[in-house]
Amino acid sequence: MLIKICGIARPEDAETVVAAGAHLAGFVFVPGTPRALDPDAASWIRDVPVATVGVFRDATLDQVRRVRDRLRLDWVQLHGREPDDWLHILGGRVIRRVGVRTPFQWSPLADLARRCLPLIDPGGGDGRAFEWGRLHGRPPGVRFGLAGGLTPDTVGDAIRTVRPDMVDVSSGVEASPGVKDHGKVRAFVQAALAAG
Repeated sequence: MLIKICGIARPEDAETVVAAGAHLAGFVFVPGTPRALDPDAASWIRDVPVATVGVFRDATLDQVRRVRDRLRLDWVQLHGREPDDWLHILGGRVIRRVGVRTPFQWSPLADLARRCLPLIDPGGGDGRAFEWGRLHGRPPGVRFGLAGGLTPDTVGDAIRTVRPDMVDVSSGVEASPGVKDHGKVRAFVQAALAAG
């Protein structure tokens, strides 16, 4: 299981994420959001020694590819209304945000999981939690990530309930928007590793 700490906006926070043992470090490139980075001022991301993820929402394909290539990002994460044909164009390392409907439909997610890593996130990055039990009936072999309201106190229960292939947190390990609480980062990773 992969552990992703997202919304990293400072090099010192990236250092803590790496030292804590996270597998993926996420960086937001959505202008106007609290954790948004300017790609022109984020060359330090190239030196982060774990897999890096660039988060985009409703950017153009050229913008996504330009930032990915310039900062040597390992993964691209799509959080908007990007067309499905981008998944093939961007290659195998794409995380795609999926909302939570009632009842939850596994068939579309299973199809998506053959082309990328779906990320089940009810709020689209706003830290909104949901009842993980709604994800019962997972078909065998369907990979997905889980986000939304995860904290050091809740991630263990989420993993034991849902058994995701990745957990993703941003606001749940922050002191303030864009500033990570280093103790919470370490506690989150430890709790996720213990439950996974």
